[in-house]
Amino acid sequence: MMEKGRFSKVWLTSFIVMATLVLGVVIGKGLEKTGHASETYEELKTFAEVLTQVKKHYVEETPTKDLIHGAVRGMLATLDPHSSYMTPDMYKEMQVETRGEFGGLGIQIGVKDRRITVISPIEDTPAHAAGIESGDVIIKVDDAPTKDLTLMEAVQKMRGPKGTKVTLTVERESSKTPLQFTLIRDTIKIQSVRSRVLDERIGYVRISQFQEATAEDLGRELAELKEKNIQGLILDLRNNPGGLLSAAVGVSEQFLESDKLVVSIKGRDGRKDEYRARLQSEHYEYPMIVMVNQGSASASEIVAAAMQDWGKAVIIGMTTFGKGSVQTILPLSDGSGLRLTTAKYYTPRGESIHNVGVKPDIVIEPKPIIVAQEKSSAAGNPGEDAVAVSTPEKKGGTEASEDKEKDLKALEAEFMKKDVQLQKAIELLKTWKVFKELRPL
Repeated sequence: MMEKGRFSKVWLTSFIVMATLVLGVVIGKGLEKTGHASETYEELKTFAEVLTQVKKHYVEETPTKDLIHGAVRGMLATLDPHSSYMTPDMYKEMQVETRGEFGGLGIQIGVKDRRITVISPIEDTPAHAAGIESGDVIIKVDDAPTKDLTLMEAVQKMRGPKGTKVTLTVERESSKTPLQFTLIRDTIKIQSVRSRVLDERIGYVRISQFQEATAEDLGRELAELKEKNIQGLILDLRNNPGGLLSAAVGVSEQFLESDKLVVSIKGRDGRKDEYRARLQSEHYEYPMIVMVNQGSASASEIVAAAMQDWGKAVIIGMTTFGKGSVQTILPLSDGSGLRLTTAKYYTPRGESIHNVGVKPDIVIEPKPIIVAQEKSSAAGNPGEDAVAVSTPEKKGGTEASEDKEKDLKALEAEFMKKDVQLQKAIELLKTWKVFKELRPL
């Protein structure tokens, strides 16, 4: 009798699930398509039967809620790597992440060739400090293989309280054997926009991720660079995994005239939604280089493609990641959510970048330039670099300030020597200026 009661309860639960889903189909598709609803109902009967048999015969008692959630995760996993189910905790965490602060390792990951792949490590995070690189394939988190994990499940395994350890095993193209990294989780705070002046008159802006405040932060940095009378601009989107579509549009429109198309998205119904530059109080017309690599994805690719298609910048570096699909976040009644692929991005030229990426105008591989080291003729250790600055113990305020400035310039020079892509960008902007200033007789 007790068994019969439990059996009836399971059928009641199954019936409620089916009724809810069928009702959704009928409402969503319209009463004129009741044939589709009937077909869906027939398929859901199988689901209800499986649920009943699992509840009745499986070796261990399993909560119905867990079974339903497992079925939902499995359903979404059959669609594409970017569609996933988020528990209430995961949904809340996702909302926090877009605001620029979250807990974890500082790795942006995606799925490439059905494998969990590092899009890019985030600057100044445990992953970045440990040497995790774009393109690394994560095959284990601690001792658990990632082979059958969804993207969100992999993210969840890497997240955790600050101060706790996690070991990642990765495969890297340049290594014959897997590499292991033991990382200590930390609170990840992302400053999405940073800027500086290079070579006296060239503005350099690095965008590490597209967040809610990125466009506003960029506007502030560009205004400060303008006051310094820069003559060219480098926009560095390397290892930027993307983020919010609205932020990508907000960044692009600071370099485009009003009403210029930034990106369009198209879903399966064929309808096209266009995102255009709004009227800005000022947009910038500097000679511009946009730097990208295989770690530039999604929103980064939108910005790079818009600049390339409208002839606003020369794109240099390596072909981008190729993540050109749109994920819509759909909240559910219990506080959980769906991340569902609903459309694809198209560039102003109407081209899809999905699984293709943005191809740079000038391909530059990130190989360091080999520079012969000058030996210091001053007293000291043999082999000291000439850029090293010796600081006397006692100096006045002005003299100390001058030495600090020399130190900063020396560090900047070393930084540019090691970054061949950045150095080529600077050289290109200098050449740009020379040709612009040529005047016929």
